Amino acid sequence: MTVAISSTQPQPKLKISLLVPCYNEEKSIEASIHSCLNQTRAFDQLVYVDDSSKDKTPQILARYADRIEHVTTPKNTGNKSSAQEYGLAFVTGDIMVTTDGDTLLDPHFAEEIEKSFNANSDIVAVAGYVRSLSYNWLTLCRAFEYAIGQNIHKVAQHYMDYIYVMPGAASAFRTNIFKNNITFDHDTITEDLDFTYKLHRKKFKIVYNQRAISWTQDPATLPGYINQMRRWFGGGWQNLLKHYSIIPTTPMRAFELSLMYAEGLIFSTLLLLIPILNWWLACTVLLSYFCVAFLFAAWAAWKERRPGLLIVPIPYMLLIYINAYIYLEQFVKEIILRRKNLIWFKPDRIHIPLQ
Repeated sequence: MTVAISSTQPQPKLKISLLVPCYNEEKSIEASIHSCLNQTRAFDQLVYVDDSSKDKTPQILARYADRIEHVTTPKNTGNKSSAQEYGLAFVTGDIMVTTDGDTLLDPHFAEEIEKSFNANSDIVAVAGYVRSLSYNWLTLCRAFEYAIGQNIHKVAQHYMDYIYVMPGAASAFRTNIFKNNITFDHDTITEDLDFTYKLHRKKFKIVYNQRAISWTQDPATLPGYINQMRRWFGGGWQNLLKHYSIIPTTPMRAFELSLMYAEGLIFSTLLLLIPILNWWLACTVLLSYFCVAFLFAAWAAWKERRPGLLIVPIPYMLLIYINAYIYLEQFVKEIILRRKNLIWFKPDRIHIPLQ
């Protein structure tokens, strides 16, 4: 099932602005710019915020000065949300699209975003669909997780009217509502999740459009993957602690978040304990998990038209143990010990050629 928004009634033209924070993105920023310029429905404003890069990013942005707005922070802020906050002052559109300097937008992205907002004036935010650029087995595993998460979990969230997270690489907001109601606190390392909780706190309507597609660059090395998972899991616990008071406000929200975090803790704990307690039981569990993963991988390969996903269950058996350890590690650090980590991790980039 594909979640998309359409409207047959004529609608007033919306001004759509794009906001892109970037720091040392010389390997990917030009391809990203091209994808944003080559839209079936052109963006009305493109704002690129250079967070005082030390590489050739400023020079690349300067080459497109006649087609984009290029602003530079007074000094390096050190994190994405601070660069976004600086750039927000320059955004003039009715709709603000947020993405990253290592991300490519599908040619129909802006068109799909406009359709979503025109379908219902109550819609305040639209979550898009993120795909992983293909490099190796690690990015294939991430593509597998995206396929399951966005084609099953997020579709269910859409119909339950509780989108858990607006992806930083593919989201859009009504600008005036965002400016008047969303603050940049810089007190978590996952600003996209923080924004989503704040939107729910204000009871704003968020929808999901699977046709608003972006291609993001995930870490292609194991150290990079581990650092990213630490940021995601750590930021998840930080935001849960920060916004805990809104969880019981609706039965659906309480059910979804309780299930999500409780399941994560129980599954991670059992996964790490079972091999210690009973090796044969651990082998049985892993074999069963592998069979289930293979079925999902076959479905994902068909759904994404990406045959390489068929090999994912083999390396994924390693990643589930890494993920389980990091999940529990961040729970201990963020919830039990309250050692909040606010250091922004930026993975190494891989050159993206122009299409």
